[in-house]
Amino acid sequence: QVQLVESGGKLVQPGGSLRLSCVASGRAFTNYAMGWFRQAPGKEREFVAVISWSDGNTYYADSVKGRFTISRDNAKNTVYLQMNSLKPEDTAVYYCAAAGEYSSRKEHYDYWGQGTQVTVSS
Repeated sequence: QVQLVESGGKLVQPGGSLRLSCVASGRAFTNYAMGWFRQAPGKEREFVAVISWSDGNTYYADSVKGRFTISRDNAKNTVYLQMNSLKPEDTAVYYCAAAGEYSSRKEHYDYWGQGTQVTVSS
């Protein structure tokens, strides 16, 4: 069983920056991928970003491209999401997730963290 723990969510003003972390434990992640998703109240959980553990390839949702950066530390089984130029519409619970393949589809993710709240408001 895999455990994923997110941290770093908080209240931030529009235009501000925030860095989220996700630590994975319980299994090896070789050839797997880690993704970030978010869900606002009343909305579907949506893809944000994904990174491959092996080669570091990344892919982003259009809504965050150019503002967010996903990265990882393989030795620590930790993935990060650096969020810049935050907008109110970025407000959501952010989840990290583990997949057996490089994908932007939530159906491909088998393990999920509990989520961390990010609120962008003035």
